[in-house]
Amino acid sequence: MQSDTTKKISTAALTKISMCVALCCVSANIVFPLPFTPGMVTALTIVLSLAAYILTPKQTFTVIAVYLMLGIAGLPVFAGTGGIGRLLSPVGGFYLAWLVAYPLLSYFKGTEINFKRYVLMNFFIAMPVTYIGGLISMMVMMEIDIWQAATMAVFPFIFGDVLKTCAAAFLGVKLNSALQFRE
Repeated sequence: MQSDTTKKISTAALTKISMCVALCCVSANIVFPLPFTPGMVTALTIVLSLAAYILTPKQTFTVIAVYLMLGIAGLPVFAGTGGIGRLLSPVGGFYLAWLVAYPLLSYFKGTEINFKRYVLMNFFIAMPVTYIGGLISMMVMMEIDIWQAATMAVFPFIFGDVLKTCAAAFLGVKLNSALQFRE
């Protein structure tokens, strides 16, 4: 009998994790810079949400940790750049917050495949945790007050994040329905 620490991961789970890491690396390079903030609009948050919808919390954490390690190692997976400098920049808090935000989203998504629940959990868990991480890093790294940080780290991204959350929830429902049918 295997203990919890020696459980083997299934090939299907490993494949889903690997695909999510690859999608993170590609989607992070689909960017739209904004002139008034060091942050950029990326397609990465769609993929992170999708990973949380189709994976367990531990697997979601693994996806983000591997993605971050690839970037820290110097691969250009952080919106066209690589290296630890990105994590130590004003936007580094977003990256680090994802380690908490998306495993929590995965945990609270529930076991039922439900578009409305996926969207609501993203709005009330993943988005606020991510914004708090970005807000803190901008305040600390740029030495600005909370209002200035919010105008650069939160307000410009809300509308796009709402749209990306809905898109990811739609895709998550479709993928989970397909994966559930196949398993």
